[in-house]
Amino acid sequence: MEHRGEIVKEAVYKSGYPITELAKKLSKSRRYIYLQFENANLSLDVVLQIGKIIHYDFKNEIKAFNSYKNSSNESAFDYQSEEANLEYWKNKYLKLLEEYNELLKKKD
Repeated sequence: MEHRGEIVKEAVYKSGYPITELAKKLSKSRRYIYLQFENANLSLDVVLQIGKIIHYDFKNEIKAFNSYKNSSNESAFDYQSEEANLEYWKNKYLKLLEEYNELLKKKD
């Protein structure tokens, strides 16, 4: 049987993603992360969350994903749409910031 915690641990270490940052993104403690690494039956939801954060697809290593349906009915590894969404909001923020600065200049 596959040890999901070990698989995730190896992927996290190979990615170089800091454990502290991973814990912050999950709103958990570092201790929680290390405990998950020791968990042979780590929840697939947790595996998906970690995979999304470190940009890693565990579908090849964890066979249980073959029959697993994500509860949100979205592709867990749809990074392109996530990046496009991020780009949209970044551009919107910059545009609003420029408009705000123009208003401040006019006020003076």
